[in-house]
Amino acid sequence: MFASARIKLTLFYLAILVAFCFVLTLSIRVLAEREYMHSNMVQRGEVRNIILRLPGSNHWPNNFVDVQDAQAAEVREQLNQDMIFINVVALIVGGVLSYWFAGRTLKPIEEAHIAQARFASDASHELRTPLTNLRLENEVFLRQRHFTEDDAKELIKSNLEEVQRLEGLSSNLLALTQYGHTPLQLTGVAAKPLVAAATKIAQPSADAKRVTLVQQVTAATVYGHRDSLVQLLSILIDNAIKYGPEGGEVTVGGRPDEGYYLFWVQDNGPGVDEKDQPFIFDRLYRGDKARSSATGGYGLGLSLAKAIATANGAELRMRNTKGTGACFMLRIPFNK
Repeated sequence: MFASARIKLTLFYLAILVAFCFVLTLSIRVLAEREYMHSNMVQRGEVRNIILRLPGSNHWPNNFVDVQDAQAAEVREQLNQDMIFINVVALIVGGVLSYWFAGRTLKPIEEAHIAQARFASDASHELRTPLTNLRLENEVFLRQRHFTEDDAKELIKSNLEEVQRLEGLSSNLLALTQYGHTPLQLTGVAAKPLVAAATKIAQPSADAKRVTLVQQVTAATVYGHRDSLVQLLSILIDNAIKYGPEGGEVTVGGRPDEGYYLFWVQDNGPGVDEKDQPFIFDRLYRGDKARSSATGGYGLGLSLAKAIATANGAELRMRNTKGTGACFMLRIPFNK
């Protein structure tokens, strides 16, 4: 699809370039011929005056006019050849450049199309999994002739877990759309309370895995939206807890950094595989599928964090340190 679109766009660019070049060279040819003919007429008049002033010369030599006309015809022929040559070169060079520019123009669209197709595929898969589980569990339960009240409660509990997973997925997808289209009201926000609030949200998950949360925050006031920044930091902390070792440590810090304020979340887990690093902020991307399934992740947390960072005018990036885990860094402006 994009190959044919690139060819069509190349032809469109080339048609514009060739038309412009043809009009330009034709205009130059007309002007050059006009100037040459004007020069000939001036030269002819001057020679005529000189000849007529000579003693015994009272007639105009016709051979001089013939020579000028022959030269004019040669000039026209040369101009035509030059015009054809320039347009052929423009056609060849323009074709190459048009193909290159068409590729550059379509590249973001193609990447967006691929990402959208992958997102649609992954989203349908993620939605299908809990729905399939619900259907299978209920079908198996209905086939049983005898069941106890405890069996019914267990089934309802399992169904509720799947419903909660669907609610979590839909909520994150809705949040992604919201942060992408709705501008936030940015104000001055104290850094230390932000980290404290995010740490408090993630504390139950940390306690469940016996992970120690360490805060190293320098007091400052940043420019952003408080609730969304708390959500962003809690996502990063929760992600570090999920993929870090049981009984490990997660450090949440903040300090001034070259005119900005830098938050960071560092875990001591295995880090992110190099092949997965370019895609970690993509929607529904999960590098280690088995590991992500074990942690109950959808691959939406980091993409949501990225959207929140962008909505706050901040930059979110990741640094992978071998042997010391992954470090996610949020660079945000100070309060204006």
